[in-house]
Amino acid sequence: MEISLCTKADFDQIRADTVDFWGSDRALSLHHPIFLYEFGNSAFVIKDRGIVAAYLFGFISQTEPIGYAQFLAVRPAYRGQGLATHLYEHFTEFARARGCTGLKAFTRPFNAASIAFHKSIGMELLGEPDENGVPVIRDYAAPGEHRVVFRKSI
Repeated sequence: MEISLCTKADFDQIRADTVDFWGSDRALSLHHPIFLYEFGNSAFVIKDRGIVAAYLFGFISQTEPIGYAQFLAVRPAYRGQGLATHLYEHFTEFARARGCTGLKAFTRPFNAASIAFHKSIGMELLGEPDENGVPVIRDYAAPGEHRVVFRKSI
């Protein structure tokens, strides 16, 4: 399985299978077509016989030399095979080639799997510990909507 750019058919498959990737449809409305049409050069997929097994949608920040990983998902049947790490390595090279000196990503404080993954690839957690001891940036998404924000120099 190799990394390729996300096509319209891939994007449509990802949206149709959001529950498989995310365990619910909570992320469906966030998968805006802007990631395909305007940031398509940084929307990557790994497919297995036509099935999108994993994807990373990112973009280059317009305010600092940072590659921002907006979405990273792997279907449950493909987890544990290193696909997420492979996508991040690819995105790192993409960002570095465009002058970026760092990567950023975020997740919700209750997403222990995402936190563990990002820590495993060397990302640091920014912010102050919340009531559960998880470092967060308070009000990052909106008042009362704290997020775990990751950063890594590249």
